Amino acid sequence: MLKVMNRSEQLTKLKETSEWDVIIIGGGANGLGTALDSASRGYKTILVEAVDFAKGTSSRSTKLVHGGVRYLEQGNISLVMEALKERGLMVKNAKHLVQNQTFVIPNYNWWGGYFYTIGLTIYDMLAGKLSLGKSKYISRKKTIELLPTIEQNGLVNGVIYQDGQFDDSRLAINLAQTAIENGACVLNYTKVVNLLKDSQNQITGVQVKNQETQELFDLKGKAIINATGVFINSIMKLNDTVYKKYIVPSQGIHLVFDKSFLPTDHALMIPKTSDGRVLFAVPWHNKIVVGTTDTLIKSHSLEPIALEKEIDFVLETAQRFLAKKPTRADVLSVFAGLRPLAAPEEEGKSTKEVSRSHKIIVSETGLITITGGKWTTYRKIAEDIIDKAITVRHLPKKECKTKGVSIHGNIKTSTADRENHLYIYGTDIPKILELQRQEPELKQKLHPSYDYTMAEVVWAIRYEMARTIDDVLSRRVRLLFLDARAAIAVSGKVAQLLSKELGRDEAWKENQITQFKKLANGFILTEFQIK
Repeated sequence: MLKVMNRSEQLTKLKETSEWDVIIIGGGANGLGTALDSASRGYKTILVEAVDFAKGTSSRSTKLVHGGVRYLEQGNISLVMEALKERGLMVKNAKHLVQNQTFVIPNYNWWGGYFYTIGLTIYDMLAGKLSLGKSKYISRKKTIELLPTIEQNGLVNGVIYQDGQFDDSRLAINLAQTAIENGACVLNYTKVVNLLKDSQNQITGVQVKNQETQELFDLKGKAIINATGVFINSIMKLNDTVYKKYIVPSQGIHLVFDKSFLPTDHALMIPKTSDGRVLFAVPWHNKIVVGTTDTLIKSHSLEPIALEKEIDFVLETAQRFLAKKPTRADVLSVFAGLRPLAAPEEEGKSTKEVSRSHKIIVSETGLITITGGKWTTYRKIAEDIIDKAITVRHLPKKECKTKGVSIHGNIKTSTADRENHLYIYGTDIPKILELQRQEPELKQKLHPSYDYTMAEVVWAIRYEMARTIDDVLSRRVRLLFLDARAAIAVSGKVAQLLSKELGRDEAWKENQITQFKKLANGFILTEFQIK
């Protein structure tokens, strides 16, 4: 029987369970993947997230499922091979969210076409049977045909290759649903405030606070996993008074533009920017996402803000390669995310040199911590974490099953199907349409310029654990990431539905609107933000 993602039911499950096999702290890609891996093996599993699923880094990616062309250039063959294999499994297990994406590299010197064709042919070979299609050299004329707004001055030729594109926070929600369907208990707005230990200083559980009621619970467990991304060090502080720096946060920003700046289904890949990095312009939900940067950040927060130098860098690079030059005024939304890179062994390494490979740390207390990694390899990271838990926390040995576990919503969608914005819901589409039939007022559009309906908001609240305007408009319906001004314009409507569905009062509703507008202003570039 289908288990519904209902927060009160999950809280009841938390209260009724005396001991867990696996307790996971953190509801991003690594945490949710680990919850699914653990539960599908048959372990009694709970995941607690202090805010909302994928609130941090896991909703702020470049929306790519890829092996990592840059890692190939750096000679990190094993990471590329692992990622390409995992890319193939993601395409198979979440067909509604992951699709094949054609990328075009424009070359402005004669040797670029040959150089990148050879490199990307190796990339294809490493993918083996899981290759998404052959890379090939293309003429100047063909490059312009595929990228109509590419800067033609000095253009010599191009190269096309295939990779994957997806919706990150939608996959996070679907992973939470799949974990619940496999028996896990999964909760957002449940914060770990303490670690429980025995007389030998070994970790035996966690103390959590329900952020909505302030109620405290002690959870006992055999294996405790710290998958809190850039917030790893705060859990490490609870674990031990003396601890070293395990991660270095690196910020990446993205600017979102109207599709007219790149009116094609093909993505643009710039292999070497002025500072030697890679930049992408990727079609996503009928917009263009351009990024990213790689900036070391001293402090981190839940809502990182794009730095002026990062905005200038992305804009200047986009202006150099696009005939239609985007300006600050054209930016519909800007979002920043922090990568939890494993701290380098030696000081002074630049962010692009810091390994993207994941690292599992087992503390003297028995706490298992995961650092690094990326969305594409989330499943393999989760497998490694649970395998480590079996070894160091003496769980009964059970084999990993997630290679064959279909993610909630998995349904084959054609290109034509993707014309309907509901495609991201996969097998849930008929249920959302049924909701509209049962309650005709929910057919109403959320915003006149977008196809999202009120039914999707109600669906997010009833069946996807959305508790705030931010949850709905950032990570269920992706409007804040696509058009921040439109998101602000509909915040009142969303607050009204939330207060009705969750039984909140007028003061709560008004507070929600105020908080959301403040947050959404960080996604707007102009000097005049919306009050």
